[in-house]
Amino acid sequence: MSVASQWWEYFRFSYDALTANKIRFLLTTLGIFLGVTAIIVIFTAIQSINSYVKSEFSNIGSSSLYLSKFPWVITDNYWELRNRPEVTLDDYDLLKEKVETASWISPQIEAMRTIEYRNKNLEDVFTVGSNEQYVFTDNAEPEFGRFFTEMEVYRARPVCVIGQNVREELFKGRDPLGKRIKINGHPHRIVGVLKKMGSFFGFNLDNQVIIPYTTFQGISSHHRGISIAFRTDDPLLLDNLRDEIRGEMRKIRKLPPAENDNFAINQQTMLTDFYNKLTGTSYLVVFIIAAISLIVGGIGIMNIMLVSVTERTKEIGIRKAIGATRRNIIMQFLSESVAISSLGGIIGIVAGVLIAQLLLHKIKLDASVTLTTILIGYGFSAFVGIISGLYPAVRASKLHPIDALRYE
Repeated sequence: MSVASQWWEYFRFSYDALTANKIRFLLTTLGIFLGVTAIIVIFTAIQSINSYVKSEFSNIGSSSLYLSKFPWVITDNYWELRNRPEVTLDDYDLLKEKVETASWISPQIEAMRTIEYRNKNLEDVFTVGSNEQYVFTDNAEPEFGRFFTEMEVYRARPVCVIGQNVREELFKGRDPLGKRIKINGHPHRIVGVLKKMGSFFGFNLDNQVIIPYTTFQGISSHHRGISIAFRTDDPLLLDNLRDEIRGEMRKIRKLPPAENDNFAINQQTMLTDFYNKLTGTSYLVVFIIAAISLIVGGIGIMNIMLVSVTERTKEIGIRKAIGATRRNIIMQFLSESVAISSLGGIIGIVAGVLIAQLLLHKIKLDASVTLTTILIGYGFSAFVGIISGLYPAVRASKLHPIDALRYE
């Protein structure tokens, strides 16, 4: 008998066995179905969330470092961090002369301000005071118009670059270039409109206005600390840039060697590392729950296959009497076990994809269902079928033909 004929025979035996006990088959596949459904939902959710987080973090330049008072991820005592001195414009003036590894350096003063145009007001607009290099350190490229110049920063000109949301709310699609808006009651001429930037974890990056930091000082009575962005055009120099910033800041603040830094140097990897640590344990717990469901399903399959071996003892005896080998018997029962688990797995894959799409749609994420995810779900179900059916299959193959034929 050819290999193809043998496999067709195994398939026919499996089909006959499953259709003969439909209710038992459906109940047996329930555990596999639930386990595979959980795996598909988990994998799809993880891939979709990871994709979303990576796209959000990409808004922060991977080749940029940010010097500030607080770290982006606070794991130390907040009250100790609160007592740190602020980063100031004097620090910026010194660092831009000393830090040679940075290709671009920009100070950043931030506040929420009300923007006015004629009889329209737009409240809580993210307003940034910076210099002409902000366009490089923070990827703030204008879609049309231009960014303000070094001379406009030096002379504290009342010019600004606005985000797409500010343009849409105040100008309703009309050309805003050359128009004057009031920021904190002070008129500023629009010289450019930023490209659409989307959102960053719910914060609308298009709802912002950027002005020269020298102008910002003139319209704000509150003297606040700043952050300073550094960017290198060579990502391989990022570690050197961090060391250089740290060394110069320690000199500026006259910190002795044994004393800890009283400032923070932040970068994109801090957020990704924190995200990975935060979610790693949660994913593990959910995977364990899914694995338990698969184990329960595997135990159910093993139990049913042992019952099936007992019920079909005489059939096994007849097959062995007419020449079936131990291998033939093992493959017969193993194929049945794999068929049960595989069908449960396929149903679980379909259900998992549908549930994942529904859940992720509710939280406004795209469901990223990949071929790898589907193969993992099916692979788990087939593996459980093989492991669960192996012992019953071997037990069936060891039955003596004479004893099997006498079994009632």
